[in-house]
Amino acid sequence: MTKSTWVGLDVHQDSITAAILRDDSNQPEVVRLSGDLMKIRRLFRRLSAEGPVHSCYEASGAGFVLHRVLADDGFHCEVIAPSLIPKKPGDRRKTDRLDAVNLAQLYRGGHLTPVHVPSSEQVELRQLLRLRGRYQQQAKSTKLRITSVLRTHGHRFTDGRSLWTKKHHVWLKQMRRSLTGPLQMVIAAELEHHEYLEMQRTSFDAEIERVAQSPTYRRSVEALCCFRGIQTLTAMTILCEVGDIRRFDSPRRLAAYLGLVPSERSSGDVQRRGPITKAGNSHARRLLVEAAWNNRHRAESTLILNRRRQGQPSEIVAIAVKAQHRLSKRFHHLHQKKHVNVAVTAVAREMCGFIWAALRTLPQN
Repeated sequence: MTKSTWVGLDVHQDSITAAILRDDSNQPEVVRLSGDLMKIRRLFRRLSAEGPVHSCYEASGAGFVLHRVLADDGFHCEVIAPSLIPKKPGDRRKTDRLDAVNLAQLYRGGHLTPVHVPSSEQVELRQLLRLRGRYQQQAKSTKLRITSVLRTHGHRFTDGRSLWTKKHHVWLKQMRRSLTGPLQMVIAAELEHHEYLEMQRTSFDAEIERVAQSPTYRRSVEALCCFRGIQTLTAMTILCEVGDIRRFDSPRRLAAYLGLVPSERSSGDVQRRGPITKAGNSHARRLLVEAAWNNRHRAESTLILNRRRQGQPSEIVAIAVKAQHRLSKRFHHLHQKKHVNVAVTAVAREMCGFIWAALRTLPQN
């Protein structure tokens, strides 16, 4: 009979520790290699001569490069969710060798949970979307600093009730010219930084819009844009962060992946449910909650929403209309007895179900 080999990998930038565990042995062989991927490939080729090789390593900053290298060579490799690795409460030792051995033993026993490995294109789009979010947050912080510095020195905008309007931008330009000394340098630097961030964010939006119109994403983006509160940026974030919707066999699993299900510590006849787990993808969860806020208004179609729904499949439009009425009714029902944030989070969780149904309605590419 062919014997299988189980390999646990502790991956770092400069080194890879491999624990090799065979079916007929409980004592693993530990090998420490440099970060050169050619050496790990040679190791796997040597092990494959003895039989099938099953390997795994923890998801980390190393990304999925090692997984793709081994997969391209025809070897089985999975990336493991670190938060779901069983740990002994009393074990306080941690080394590369022990981590690799622990992975090999648990992987052979079937106690590890692999994560979904996205494609290279999805990873690149994730980086772009997340960078766009960071730039947006930096632009917001810069606005607050500018307003705070000017207010500290007695300069207040009184020509309107809202800031960062056209009138406010004209007033800021006047202040930039009239101020002198170190304060003028501070305001000038902050305004230039803000202009740079806005310019970069605009270029990011243009690239995201271009990718959204590509054949790979166009149908899915247009389907998601039929929902109230979802436009191109939110749709692309959901598609890139979630990936193939068909890997979730129910809406509950999608909501759990996004961390929108309530935590629970029940025992016997006592049920204790707490806040949402927040254990999933935080980027998609944040935008879904922002989209759910739009359902606090009465369920009615707007001109922009009707335009986005034109030409879309009738099944998608029916799901979006049903979601619009259901989620608005759900929000107002919960808001009568719950905090508004709790109501919005519950609406976001139900919104996952409608998104799941709409994306599964589309034909596979």
